[in-house]
Amino acid sequence: MPRPQKCRKVCCLPGNPGFLPVNGREGLAAVVLTVDEYEAVRLIDREGFSQEECGSYMRVARTTVQQIYTEARKKIALALVDGLPLRIEGGSYRLCDGKEAFCGCGGCRKHRRGRGNTDEEENL
Repeated sequence: MPRPQKCRKVCCLPGNPGFLPVNGREGLAAVVLTVDEYEAVRLIDREGFSQEECGSYMRVARTTVQQIYTEARKKIALALVDGLPLRIEGGSYRLCDGKEAFCGCGGCRKHRRGRGNTDEEENL
């Protein structure tokens, strides 16, 4: 019997839940990137976290992050190379509730507010 999957901690849901190719054809099946895969790509590629730091933040092992990240990159490559739509949805995750003293991401609502951003900027 396989081990139950741990929920991965995610800072926030993506502002844009999908992407369409410019020259896309109608009726193409979308590639689905899970929210936890999106978060791994965001943390590693956008925020510059190491896989170990990403694992610590998402509350999973580094090897799990490596698997999530590898799968995410394959899906992104498939969408880009084959010109397929990309949707971001689902997965095994829980949102950062902002109750931790330090969440490590700086991007959740609680920690953005501490950097001097206004509520208007948060809604962008």
